[in-house]
Amino acid sequence: MIKVLFICHGNICRSPMAEFMMKDMVEKMGIKDDFYIASAATSTEEIWNGTGSTVYPPAQAELKRHGIGKTAYTDFSSKRAVQVTKADYGYYDYILCAESWNIKNTTRITGPDTEGKIKRVLDFSDHPRDIADPWYTGVFDKTYKDIDEGLKCFLKYLGY
Repeated sequence: MIKVLFICHGNICRSPMAEFMMKDMVEKMGIKDDFYIASAATSTEEIWNGTGSTVYPPAQAELKRHGIGKTAYTDFSSKRAVQVTKADYGYYDYILCAESWNIKNTTRITGPDTEGKIKRVLDFSDHPRDIADPWYTGVFDKTYKDIDEGLKCFLKYLGY
């Protein structure tokens, strides 16, 4: 089983979008049993008294626009923001961040990336780059397209 953790700053936009977009892809490909997929934040800004915020409504709308969330496996309605932990480094095979700052902040929590597990989602693309934060840009369709590109390239990298 390939264990993948997606990371962004607050775990309410980019990383849950990546989590549920990848779940949708692997479910449609018939390979969901090959994966364990989750997402987390580098910050605690969206976690209050131990309870994380839900997926940001415009991110939910973007996922729904693409038909994601209709199956038990891709249902994001109960997703709550959580923070990455030091233990996550040992558990996951790939820790895929939305942007370079997320890598820096993740390694502050997990320790050094001695096994080369921490990368950006779009590092697998022919055009490696950060995924712009739609919290600031408001452009969720571009974020979706960037994540889609990165996930397709990641699955190709894995041999799927």
